[in-house]
Parts: sequence; structure tokens; C-alpha cells
Amino acid sequence: MIEAAGYRFRRDKVDKTGVIALHYRGKLQHIGVGRPYAGWRVILLVAGTDIRILGIDGSPLRHLTLDTTKDYQPQP
Repeated sequence: MIEAAGYRFRRDKVDKTGVIALHYRGKLQHIGVGRPYAGWRVILLVAGTDIRILGIDGSPLRHLTLDTTKDYQPQP
């Protein structure tokens, strides 16, 4: 079971370059997940700048704090 209290829930698909697009306060943000995940269906849990990206089965793929000064969030 996924604990999602306090998070906005969204389903998405990782694009062919391994990136997910997310609107945050009127700006489009791009979050790198990785090319191996291209085409995967994912779940985004968003609470302000705290973002969790999970596989459709609930497996964690990425957890980050959104840097609003940049429009691309590379992988660590």
C-alpha cells in the first residue's frame, strides 16, 4: 500500500528521453527519471516541492525536492 496522505496524486508516462513534465506554479518543470524507464507508467506524489515518483507497482524510482530556479531536474 502506498501512503499518500497530504500528496497530490497523478499518473503519467515517462517520455522516450526518460523525463516527466510537471506544472508547478504556472511553470513547466522537467524531471529526469532515466532512459531505462522510458515508456513506463508512473505515479507522481506531489506535496509542494516534495515529489515522489513511483512505478505503477509502488516501487520507488525517485524522490526529490523541486528546485524552482531550474526548469530541468537532473538525476543525482
